Amino acid sequence: MKDDRLYVEHILECIGRIQGYCRIEEATFFESPVVQDAVLRNLQILTESATRLSPDLKASCPEVDWKGVAGFRNVLVHDYLGINLRRVWEIVRLDLPALQAQIAAIRDNLPNAQ
Repeated sequence: MKDDRLYVEHILECIGRIQGYCRIEEATFFESPVVQDAVLRNLQILTESATRLSPDLKASCPEVDWKGVAGFRNVLVHDYLGINLRRVWEIVRLDLPALQAQIAAIRDNLPNAQ
């Protein structure tokens, strides 16, 4: 098993990339398959990294909707034809900033690597 810190940093990196891609108007997001693909790919990586965090870490942070993150991962990976881009945009704009703050707090509270 890899160190939780690696996955936490990876999640934050993906969030940063998504936020960078989405510094655009909403209409541009819906008109650009390239941006959509970049956002969806980073959401896949982010949610996969979250599922690989240790059970102990997740249990210590109940404020994060881990089940919701895992469920969203399953939609992204297995139900990709059913992805609702309107919902993805809402997640990026409304949910991602809160998740970023939660994950940053987790990172800040992890013990330093040996």
